[in-house]
Amino acid sequence: MPIKVNLDLMLIKRKMTLTELADRVGITITNMSLLKTGKVRGVRFSTLEAICSTLDCQPGDILVYEPGPDDEEPTQENLS
Repeated sequence: MPIKVNLDLMLIKRKMTLTELADRVGITITNMSLLKTGKVRGVRFSTLEAICSTLDCQPGDILVYEPGPDDEEPTQENLS
């Protein structure tokens, strides 16, 4: 998947543990861990907002688009 999650980098920059972030955001450590490792298919905007508020960052600091060699560039035809 071309969306990469850089939550671990933000945690290091903010000197915060994953457990502390999960507690502050109000989600389970299991769900936070799945998000950190990129093993989720989606994230609620409210969760993303809480993470960004807690880490004092922007969504783009956490989520990055990095297309791989097999990823097709989006065109108008394959967006519909």
